[in-house]
Amino acid sequence: MRLLLVEDSLRLQELLGETLREADYSLDVVQTAGDARAAAAVVHYALSIIDLGLPDEDGINLIHDLRSSGCHAPILVITSRSRISDRIAGLDNGADDYLVKPFSHPELLARIRALLRRPQIVPEPVVRAGRIVFDEGRHEVCVDGRLLHLRASEKRLLGMLMHDAGQVVSKASIEKHFLKLGRKISGNAVEAHVSRLRKALDETPSGVTIETVRGSGYALKEIPA
Repeated sequence: MRLLLVEDSLRLQELLGETLREADYSLDVVQTAGDARAAAAVVHYALSIIDLGLPDEDGINLIHDLRSSGCHAPILVITSRSRISDRIAGLDNGADDYLVKPFSHPELLARIRALLRRPQIVPEPVVRAGRIVFDEGRHEVCVDGRLLHLRASEKRLLGMLMHDAGQVVSKASIEKHFLKLGRKISGNAVEAHVSRLRKALDETPSGVTIETVRGSGYALKEIPA
């Protein structure tokens, strides 16, 4: 079972690494949030252990970005921050458990075992286009890891266009899609939804745009870099 440790203290890297490897875990160790993102992009870790006081940015941001990019594996925070507000921030941004330094290594191992025993969440579909990541399970749209605030109807429309990115989606198909969700909308309402969504995407470096194909419908197209 492969774990990721994000910790900038070389001494703690050494001590924790020894403990975790003796417990038969495979371990990758990085010192910065940037390196953690790069590692998580290519390896599916069973669990991540993240220090909040990282040299390049706050570990809270890293946790939030991992969740926004579709990471569902357990995250255990290790930190010297002991205030209740810090614990709440860590848990609210996606951490599953929070351990304050100094801590005993047997407790660390026990918490890891407890997290790994939890039923794994089956990831909901995550679709990508341009610089957009749409987590349909969480109903979150992110651009470069930052939340893009859209209305629920705009998210539904965006999801439909992203699933058929590059292809023309007819206005009638959009009306039927909304009807299946229990909402009847007119052709004029479709145009209004498209207009608002297009404006939101154009005002953000999303890397995509919505093209109107006269007489046919709409197509989500990636903008060449």
